[in-house]
Formats: sequence, structure tokens, C-alpha cells
Amino acid sequence: MKNFNVFLSNPAKITQIATYDWTDDNNAITVFAKGLGDYEYSIDGMHYQDSPYFSGLPSGEYEVYVHDKHECGTVSQDVFLLMYPRFFTPNNDTYNDLWKVRSSEFEPGLTVKIFDRDGKLLKELSNNSGWNGIYNGKELPSTDYWFVVTRANGKEYRGHFTLKR
Repeated sequence: MKNFNVFLSNPAKITQIATYDWTDDNNAITVFAKGLGDYEYSIDGMHYQDSPYFSGLPSGEYEVYVHDKHECGTVSQDVFLLMYPRFFTPNNDTYNDLWKVRSSEFEPGLTVKIFDRDGKLLKELSNNSGWNGIYNGKELPSTDYWFVVTRANGKEYRGHFTLKR
């Protein structure tokens, strides 16, 4: 007679990924998953941990993994931690000529609205475009400008940046 253990297990289903971003290097990701299994989590596919929470992350692109410890499968999903440049210098030197939310091109449905200090809408950007500091064909002055980023899920982030000429 042989004894053996049977574990009820299956690959996880990622139900939600919560992001805490808009910092240079103190962002976080929390993975919510469900299923019959004992799961571990990774943001690089090599180093796994029991906690679904990752902190102290720089902004950028990540792929989160949920792995069943009984080898019943691994699922993954891309995540983007956004950030924006605090200033830009549109002087045609090919360096900082456009203001654009970093990694926004990977988020379909993301929009950005840019305003002047009086709240006048100057530009609306899609997820894959940037702003060159021009409004109605004229270069705008060096000053601060404000923005509202709206993600596809409706979550908003507001901030400001400086245009330097």
C-alpha cells in the first residue's frame, strides 16, 4: 500500500491589478487572483514570493505572474506604472522636445488634457501622442501647465509640469 497526497489545484485567474504609480521609484502593484490553488507571485517571471504586493518599484512596464505552487499553471498580465516628465524643452534639439506621459502608449483608452494656469484647454492627447508646446500655431511661453490623465477605467491623475524655452 502506498500513501500519497492529492491537492486540488488549478491555474489562477487574475481578477484585478491595482497600481499605485506617479512616482519615479516608489510605485506599487497588488495582484488579485482567485482559483483553487496555492499561488505565488512575481514581476519578472524568475523570483517568486507568497505576497501579491510589490513596492518600491520604478515607473515603467512590468509583467506580473501568478504561479500555482503545485505546477498546475502560470498566468501573466502586463502592467504599466505611469509617470510624467516634470519639465520639457521644445527647442528642436531632439531631447525633451515633447511632453508625454511615460508608458502611455501601452494603455489603450488613456487620454491627457493639458491646460494653462487659467484652466483653458490647450491640447488633448491620446495614449500615443505628445505635446510640443504649440497652441494655435504659436509657441507658448515658459511657465507651468496643468494636466489631467484619465485611464480607460475612469481613474484620474492630476498634476503640473514646466515648459522651458
